[in-house]
Amino acid sequence: MVLLLLVLLVFLLVPFSSSAQQSDRDQYLAQLIDQAKQEKLADQREWHLLLHYQKGIFGGHESEQDDPGFFMAATGKTDPVAELAATLAQFFSAELVGRSRQPAQCAFIARYHWLKEQLKFDPIRLPPLACERFDRWYNDFEVDSISLIFPSAFLNNPASMFGHTLFRVDQKGQTEQTRILAYSINFAADVPPGAGLAYPIRGIFGSYKGYFSTIPYYLNVQKYRDIENRDIWEYRLNLTETQLRRFLMHAWELGNAYFDYFFFKENCSYHILALLDYADPNLHLTDEFLLWTVPADTVRLIVSKPGLVSHITYRPSRSTVIKRKREFLSGEERDLAHRVTQDPAEVDSPLFARLDLARKAFVLDLASDYLRYRIDITGSPKPEWKERNREVLKTRSQLRIPSEEFTVRPFAKQPELGHKMHRVALGGGWRNNDTFEEATFRGGYHDLLDPETGYTPDAQIEMASITVRHYNRADQTRVERATLLNLLSLSPIDSVFHAPSWKLNTGMNTIRHRDCQLCSNGFVNGGIGGAKELRLLKREVLFAFAEVEGNISGAYDEMHRVGGGGTVGMLADITDNWKMMATGSYLKFPLGDKSDDFRWYVGSRFTLARNWAVRLEYNHRDHDNDVLFSLQAFF
Repeated sequence: MVLLLLVLLVFLLVPFSSSAQQSDRDQYLAQLIDQAKQEKLADQREWHLLLHYQKGIFGGHESEQDDPGFFMAATGKTDPVAELAATLAQFFSAELVGRSRQPAQCAFIARYHWLKEQLKFDPIRLPPLACERFDRWYNDFEVDSISLIFPSAFLNNPASMFGHTLFRVDQKGQTEQTRILAYSINFAADVPPGAGLAYPIRGIFGSYKGYFSTIPYYLNVQKYRDIENRDIWEYRLNLTETQLRRFLMHAWELGNAYFDYFFFKENCSYHILALLDYADPNLHLTDEFLLWTVPADTVRLIVSKPGLVSHITYRPSRSTVIKRKREFLSGEERDLAHRVTQDPAEVDSPLFARLDLARKAFVLDLASDYLRYRIDITGSPKPEWKERNREVLKTRSQLRIPSEEFTVRPFAKQPELGHKMHRVALGGGWRNNDTFEEATFRGGYHDLLDPETGYTPDAQIEMASITVRHYNRADQTRVERATLLNLLSLSPIDSVFHAPSWKLNTGMNTIRHRDCQLCSNGFVNGGIGGAKELRLLKREVLFAFAEVEGNISGAYDEMHRVGGGGTVGMLADITDNWKMMATGSYLKFPLGDKSDDFRWYVGSRFTLARNWAVRLEYNHRDHDNDVLFSLQAFF
């Protein structure tokens, strides 16, 4: 009888207890929401950083985050107040949310800890949940510091034309040699294989989703340094223990969602800066980029923050190592090292025998470097390359001496030392029987005659450039030139490296053709060729292209012409501040307006300061002569 009464009592009290708990929960949630409103937490910078809110042009806010699962409120993308209230409500639930399918306290752990700190959560009325997945993830880092990583530009991959940035999480007790074993935090577009030029085109309009990922750093080094031959610059950052934890907590949250990836603005550099902004809200890094974000500019910005960067490390690409080692050898020794890669039996030659022990080791190390380079960059390496490398390493081991330390100097200095991205120019000159003044604006980025410090040598990327010119005698003002995209990559060929050179240029210019003195001409030009480096003075690059071109203009009888031909030229460093380029071209157009063009160009640039230069240029094109002197400023 007593037992029956106890069971009946429990049966009656459980609903009452559950109802009381729900009532207390609702009451406490309402209290927290009211407290948050009174303290205006939804207006605070840290809440906006956590949710990636930006002010709208016409008022209000909108989050740059695009995954619906990132928001707890239906209107959370545009309503910080509603999102904060819904987030607080979700903290009382064990429901699985986000891409990682965890309770909100764990999926959005940075939000939870910030709100807990601001509102002083009562652990009895809002019990904290165990977040074992996050704890394991965080503890595996053994974080000691964070480094910003900048792999340099790589023109042969459209996704990497401007370089890339990511973070490395440096562990306690690691050295410069063992940091390659750390983990990296990266943001990148999810691009299908073989996208090619479709990547930047679709990326301009946000057609890809971008995701944060955590992968071993050595995989990044293998891709960027060893396969794509990109130098890597590493910037150790000064962050406190609290800032490091905030950084990683928000990185964990961002693994729960995606951003629409925009090639020029919301790209690899922009969104990783948001992690630093939350780690230290006083930095205001993303606020600096309104229309576009270029990796080199983000590096320049971070280095400019007093005390933020504690140490810079250079990690040369394999091709840079090989080229610098070859420069260290005499001509005979370079030829010997190359012959060893073709036939390891060359170590029995009289020349090799005459070398001292250290020099023999250096030649064999270089030969092995090159063979491993060929093996790694080739999808299906020849079996004989691996066999030759084994023979070289076998001979090298028999010398029984360690390799001497060899300091590799970069061909391009760190990006923050280079000129800024945008350029304006004011100039004047003479064209045929008239004088003119002109002004040019270029959105980005770098051409062959720009000051080279901090940029990939022999590479050109020009975008969004427009020139307005006024002719005095004709009293006419017109758009003289406009460049949509101008890419050029010179890859000097030698006995080791055989990459082709190539170019692509599209835009409009002003031509003189038959009876038309100043006619607008749209063009697309592309070519492939080769280049050769010489050292007759300081450094010269000779190049030649076979090319095709299409033109559209009212100056032509049939409004268009299509043809092809060739260009030869030379790019020369006269001094550290003085550079010259000369080209000559012949193109014949058999389709449309049947005509041909002889063209030549001579340009000279002198650097006044990092962001100031002057140029003198001469253009000739089919009885049309143009001389221009200009002052250029980068900003």
